[in-house]
Amino acid sequence: MWRKRAIGWLIICMIGLTFLLVRLVQVQLIDTETFSKHHVNLLEESVKQRTQELVIDNGRGNFLDRNGTMLTHKMVSVLVLFPFLKKLDWDIEKVSAITNIPADDLKKAVDSAKKPFAFGQPDPIELTKSQTEKINKLNIPGVFAVEKKFERSSVPAEQLLGLTGQNSKELAKRYPNKELPEKTLIGVSGLEESFDEFLLPEGPSKLVYHVDGSGAPLFGINVKYVDPANPFYPVNIRTTIDKTIQEKAEALVDQYQIKKGGLVLLNIEDNSVLAMVSRPAVNKKDPYSSAGITNMMLEQQIMGSVFKTVVAAAAIDRNLDDPMRLFDCSKKINGNPELKYNYGMLNFSDSFARSCNRTFGELAQELQKQDPNTLEEYAAKLSLTGSVGWQGEVFHTSNFKQLADEDKGRVFLSEDARTDKNYVAMSGIGQHEVRATPLAVANMMATIARGGKKEMVRAALKIEYKNETTMIDFPEKSLEGETISPYTASKLQKLLREVVVNPNGTGRWFQDLPFEVAGKSGTAETGKYVNGEQLHNKWFAGYFPYQNPQYALVAVNLDVSDSEGGVNLLFADIVKMLYENK
Repeated sequence: MWRKRAIGWLIICMIGLTFLLVRLVQVQLIDTETFSKHHVNLLEESVKQRTQELVIDNGRGNFLDRNGTMLTHKMVSVLVLFPFLKKLDWDIEKVSAITNIPADDLKKAVDSAKKPFAFGQPDPIELTKSQTEKINKLNIPGVFAVEKKFERSSVPAEQLLGLTGQNSKELAKRYPNKELPEKTLIGVSGLEESFDEFLLPEGPSKLVYHVDGSGAPLFGINVKYVDPANPFYPVNIRTTIDKTIQEKAEALVDQYQIKKGGLVLLNIEDNSVLAMVSRPAVNKKDPYSSAGITNMMLEQQIMGSVFKTVVAAAAIDRNLDDPMRLFDCSKKINGNPELKYNYGMLNFSDSFARSCNRTFGELAQELQKQDPNTLEEYAAKLSLTGSVGWQGEVFHTSNFKQLADEDKGRVFLSEDARTDKNYVAMSGIGQHEVRATPLAVANMMATIARGGKKEMVRAALKIEYKNETTMIDFPEKSLEGETISPYTASKLQKLLREVVVNPNGTGRWFQDLPFEVAGKSGTAETGKYVNGEQLHNKWFAGYFPYQNPQYALVAVNLDVSDSEGGVNLLFADIVKMLYENK
């Protein structure tokens, strides 16, 4: 009996030892880089246990504005101190004299440190170039002045640039053939997501030193600078944003308390985004699940009377713009008396300037009677119903899109809306099923200002290597499909200018601006109610200067009551700001 028990225990011990041996082989030789279901890199983790490090740059690519200024991050020269200094007799007084930081503060910081740190974090003290040079000339082990990459507390054009996050499942799904640490940041929205493959890090830049179990230096006090081997990375995405204009535009949007909405400002010459503001802003405490992550300028919205520009273009081409014809603007679309906006009898031009619903409801019905596809055809010619963001072939991607989040617009959803007389009239004034993004509306204005030349909108000019040489260019590209003729564009230009110069025009508030403005207003019923009061989308879309167009601008305030939330003051102040900046 005793013998059997001994043999049994021996077998159990051998099985246990065999299991431990197999496990040891797995850990030490086989799954060293992808251990367990979490794919833990054991080699990296073991190195981490023996080292302390300070990451200088996480290695992910950067976004620059059109002038080369970093947008999401900034490089700051900081004083870096290592915790082993507490065991050394170092010249703290000299460091204090150069940096103007009290010696006692330096000593307290080092004494309480367990890892290397930038003095003053999370708001480190920025050193001058002279201070940086003097600190490094001291050659004190564990004391460095380096440029470190910090995320900006306030990121301009945050919804356009987008957010990043850690998601190991999504990382593996996107890049099944790449070996990337599971904590690698990936883009989850905006340009961060569109350009994610180019922005992936080759590895971080960091200061490293080796320690023993107690945290003391293992191989002396030599600190190493570790940098990815590839000198061309990380890359930079040079956007079309002008940081100065963007920040001023954001300040104005907030000044006028736009809670939902924003603006789009295009440079007409190269059809690029100079500024894009979306509200609500990103919620720093809950960025991924809050409404602030959504870029309202790329979402389709009810556009109201701004759509009358499309009806006007079709009416011009179909010879329905006879200046002698009068429309009864004392009536609503349905024929009932118009009590609030009774303009009497108006011709085509005055109807557009004063935004008479009756006129454009009638014209829409006449156009659809001629051809049921007319409104959709002209909306497409003016770039309202398709994607307008830059897209094309980039490396192995045949249909790369800069603005992957962009919605497409529409005129009709149903056949009933396309053929029903009343629905068509409502569509003619930008109601019912008509939708477009503020970006597309801005592009429509730019198209008209250029005489009918329809182009893709760029948010990025190029991708640059670390040494500033060009990796990929994003050239100006025409949008596919038909566009309006120069003749039609010319007549639309005059109509849009009449909105401003007409004493009764809906844009008469802009007559005294330093730039001559042409544009169209819009007040759309949303079908939403608060306390029994219907909410509206308030628009003004236009371009300027009228004679030599440089800018297309759309300002929109969404879901506001009829008595508040106008965008005229915001639009006017943007025009003034650009004039002062020229």
